[in-house]
Amino acid sequence: MTDNQDDVTQIEAAAADYIKGWYSGDVARMDRCLHEDLVKRTPTSPDGDLRAVSKARMLELTADGGGDMIDPEYETVVFRVSQDIASAVVTSPEYVDFLQLVRTNDGWKIVNILFRTLS
Repeated sequence: MTDNQDDVTQIEAAAADYIKGWYSGDVARMDRCLHEDLVKRTPTSPDGDLRAVSKARMLELTADGGGDMIDPEYETVVFRVSQDIASAVVTSPEYVDFLQLVRTNDGWKIVNILFRTLS
């Protein structure tokens, strides 16, 4: 992990922007937490085929309504912070999202997401 609680707090805030932005359809909040080079992926077959979504597409999906909960229950666990990179997992009512983040001049940004639905 890290000795720097400020990093953990900022990573948790980025994860909150991601989940709450999605469920409330808040594009500004989603935009603030995603890196320009974001790739979000989900498995689409047992063979490991993946569907990928860019930041631009993620913002479009959020604008189209995203989820339908204003204040979803969720849990964030920050696994590791190493200087300017970090990993975390967010579990929400419908999804588990594995996040990789990078520290930028504008704060921590989510650069990679691997997710699946909970069912």
